[in-house]
Amino acid sequence: MTGWLFRGLRTRLLVAFALLSVFTALAVAGIGYVQARDGILQRTQDNAAVEMTNQLKQLYPLPRRPVNSSALQLAADRLNGRRNSALVTSGGHSEGNMPASVITPELRGAVQSGRVAWQRVDVGGVTQLVLGSPLLIATGDRRNPTVPSGIEVYELRNLDAEIEAVNRLARDAWLAGGAALVVALILAVLAAGSVLRPVGELQRAARRLGAGDLDARIAVRGSDELASVAETFNSTADSLQRHVGELRRMEADARRFVADVSHELRTPLAAMTAVTDMLDAEAKRLPDAAGEAVRLVSQETHNLARLVNDLIEVTRFDSGTASLAVDDVDVAEAVRATLRARGFAVETDLPDGIRARVDPRRLDVIVANLVGNALRHGAEPVTVRLRGDQAGITLSVEDSGSGLDEEVLPHVFARFYKADTARSRSEGSGLGLAIAWENARLHHGELTAGNRPGGGAVFTLWLPREVRQ
Repeated sequence: MTGWLFRGLRTRLLVAFALLSVFTALAVAGIGYVQARDGILQRTQDNAAVEMTNQLKQLYPLPRRPVNSSALQLAADRLNGRRNSALVTSGGHSEGNMPASVITPELRGAVQSGRVAWQRVDVGGVTQLVLGSPLLIATGDRRNPTVPSGIEVYELRNLDAEIEAVNRLARDAWLAGGAALVVALILAVLAAGSVLRPVGELQRAARRLGAGDLDARIAVRGSDELASVAETFNSTADSLQRHVGELRRMEADARRFVADVSHELRTPLAAMTAVTDMLDAEAKRLPDAAGEAVRLVSQETHNLARLVNDLIEVTRFDSGTASLAVDDVDVAEAVRATLRARGFAVETDLPDGIRARVDPRRLDVIVANLVGNALRHGAEPVTVRLRGDQAGITLSVEDSGSGLDEEVLPHVFARFYKADTARSRSEGSGLGLAIAWENARLHHGELTAGNRPGGGAVFTLWLPREVRQ
């Protein structure tokens, strides 16, 4: 799920901007909040200490007689206010409306040591400020100007106003963070659009180029890194277009050369074939060496004639001039006719009554090439099977050899491909299976190669019942 969510570059940019903005807003707002809160509390504590000191001055002059409860209560009454309550202690006596339980031992120890001290405490879930100060008596002695009076004064002040101010700061910090997030997302969308627009154009142009549109180019805008990428892409596309154009021109020249040579050779080969046929008839009456030479010349002439005819057929496929002359035929009978004409001795499973509209001549070429290939390169027995359904017909040719190697299968229908590369010469030209495959494609059918589970190669031809021309 996470991989799918962050798959797009736009999403990653938006998330990165959002995280950066949130982190920055939280850091700035958090630091500002902490500093403002500490400043407010520190100012409150300082003001409270100054105000308490001023209030304590109103208690002077201190009574010379031993301090009693009424004197302590009078002092506490003077210190009590709207936002604070006081507690005055002396000699174990305490008076006032402030609970003594809020005075911590640390605070009491600091006051008893002669210092003014304060501390924030939790009272009923509410943070409040406790201040404490001793009352000192001036002696007029330089070495010991003051002595403790024995009276300790404590005040408990509520911090409601300060807490409300701190809460407002927190709300403002959250609002600032939210506003920063919104602004960052807007900027992220704009930035992602400006960055991804040329990337999208590059992607679309690359797809067009990969699909064969060599005119695909990108408009170059600006002078940044993306513009440099666009210029590089355009330069690469120009170079590719030039090379592909040159290759296409060379390929067209090569095909035209093959076609021209094949047509030029056809006439002399026809004459040579006629002569070799006559020589074949006289070969039996010639001496052994002369007869063998005549048979060899005749065989090579027929092989050359076959190669020229195959090359002419290939040029028709390449030029797009190959066409179909379809007819309604009994497929089983057509296959048997092909096998009889070539003298192929194979096992057959050809049920009658399977009819299809195909080109009989091209079906003959396909069957002859498949069965001939199985007999030459496979092992007997070779079996030809025919099956049919409403969609089309399926013809399979199986042999009992060792089968096709895995590295051979992807190239078995390639032109001039021979599985045994060590053979410099063979009876075949390497075009038979390629021509069979082209004829199947011309019928809008399919020709595939594979291996049987029990061993041996199998070639499967599928043709539709009705061939579209």
